[in-house]
Amino acid sequence: MSWKSLQADYPWITPNAPFVVSAPTMKISMGRLAVTVSAHGGLGFLAGGFDLSTLSKDLSEAADIARSIQLPLHKGALPIGVGFQNWGSDLQLALDAIAKHPVVAVWFFAPQKPSDLVAWAEEIRSATDGKTKIWVQVGTVAEAVEVAKTTKPDVLVVQGADSGGHGVIHRAGIVALLPEVADALTQEGVDIPLIAAGGIVDGRGAAAALTLGASGVALGTRFLASKEAVIAKGYQDEILRAGDGGVSTVSTKIYDVVRGIKGWPVGYHGRGLVNRTYLDALQGMGQGENEALYKEAIKQGDAGWGPEGRMTTYAGTAVGLVREVSSAEQIVQSIQREAIEALNQTVSRYGKQSQFVQNAA
Repeated sequence: MSWKSLQADYPWITPNAPFVVSAPTMKISMGRLAVTVSAHGGLGFLAGGFDLSTLSKDLSEAADIARSIQLPLHKGALPIGVGFQNWGSDLQLALDAIAKHPVVAVWFFAPQKPSDLVAWAEEIRSATDGKTKIWVQVGTVAEAVEVAKTTKPDVLVVQGADSGGHGVIHRAGIVALLPEVADALTQEGVDIPLIAAGGIVDGRGAAAALTLGASGVALGTRFLASKEAVIAKGYQDEILRAGDGGVSTVSTKIYDVVRGIKGWPVGYHGRGLVNRTYLDALQGMGQGENEALYKEAIKQGDAGWGPEGRMTTYAGTAVGLVREVSSAEQIVQSIQREAIEALNQTVSRYGKQSQFVQNAA
């Protein structure tokens, strides 16, 4: 049911292959990345973020890109999605932008309270006559059940603790979180496609997510190292340099503090690479001094990033598996290919004729 509904809503996605989604990474996942992912069998999300003042312009640019490569509309809508950080987003600005350039999906994330999403879903569904599907990102079992009952989304994005960028502080990794969410929804009689997010950067991770019950995978960190990402070289170089993400990344509020971003709901942190901003805060540096040093680092350009730099490098714990910059097309296709290979190898290794299975029987 879940996979069939995705195929019906997004008929261009690659058949008989994992559903690959590029996450709406703020200011980085823009029109070219979103359109390219959708053009090659996935679904790309453009980042709306919390400030929607430029969303109409951004969608207009995405529409121009889609036309330039002859990517057709789907039922009159751009075959991409838009991601919102609902805690700071203006619903009317969202509606105005989508009215000019309808999209096939919207991705809600981090409302002040889950019930805030009900009005967003109702208004967008009404404005687009149901053509725009509702995706909601959740980080706990309780949140998933509440959102499923109240907002009634078309898709749930289940984000585990290994994700880069922002997420709820107290959550499990995707290996435990996704199947428990799936079981809880089944007990409630709810059938919603689940997209796994957090720590997935290659086909092996995608294959694992599918065995856990996911209908597809969403990647953020991997697409930071895509040719279509709108990203500073210093930031992208750090993604390629970093390894051992369980040690080299940290979940903290300090990166929002020094950048002057306020308003995130209580209980959210952002995971990024450890740098001098974090280490100085850990050693007792005051927020004012740390913020001033961050502003000075901005003037350094690409040199402002790095372990001894101060510029924020949001990334997930799987960052060490990102080793090269590739096109979005290559990323989508390699994940699909690797996932199929991994699943086939598993069946071959532990199939009915294997010694393992015979002994277990």
